[in-house]
Amino acid sequence: MNILETKALTKRYTPRGPAVLDKVSIALAPGKIVGLLGPCGSGKTTLIKIACGLLTCSEGQVLIDGKAPGIESKKIMSYLPDISCLSAWMRIDQVLDFFTDFYADFDEARALKMLALLRIDPKSRLKSLSKGAKEKVQMILVMSRNAKLYLLDEPICGVDPAVRDSIIKTIIARYAPEATVLISTHLIADIESILDEVICINQGAIMMQGAIDHIREERGQSLNEMCREVFACSAN
Repeated sequence: MNILETKALTKRYTPRGPAVLDKVSIALAPGKIVGLLGPCGSGKTTLIKIACGLLTCSEGQVLIDGKAPGIESKKIMSYLPDISCLSAWMRIDQVLDFFTDFYADFDEARALKMLALLRIDPKSRLKSLSKGAKEKVQMILVMSRNAKLYLLDEPICGVDPAVRDSIIKTIIARYAPEATVLISTHLIADIESILDEVICINQGAIMMQGAIDHIREERGQSLNEMCREVFACSAN
């Protein structure tokens, strides 16, 4: 069974408005790292929010492990939003306690280990951290859940290359063979090396999808080159 599947998924924010997502159909099998790639405004965040149950679709269907988004699907899904939802006044150890109480699958020991590896003091308040350190903390929180599906919305946007590398290493270090990670980004070159599959989306429509090695072999280009070409063609 696919861990995430959409069937002709369409989203409009007003009844007669343009389709932000237009008949999007994707299927993600367990045990993959998948890139959801596209320029800003392409529909990536909308797709992820629908999968999380934060938005409803206008038409079509989305299934998480065979179920519609809801209470049961949220038990197996770990979501990193594109904007932080953590309170700046809290200490990191207080956030860990909150996640431990809220999520049955949260592994506090794993989170503390990753914080130590990245030399982040659990007693620090979030408001005292640099932007890069905050991004690391958020990634650690999300990846410390024993989820079947991780939805990461622009996890490396707005941070310097060194922090990007650290975040990517955190994803790989926590990645379990049976779990699926969907990473939304427009910074294609930074994550190309860790992807198993790719979904390219632009203007709400799927432009290209499949196993990354097969697509590279077929086209004879890097993923970054392919996506640039695909997005340029769709804009004309």
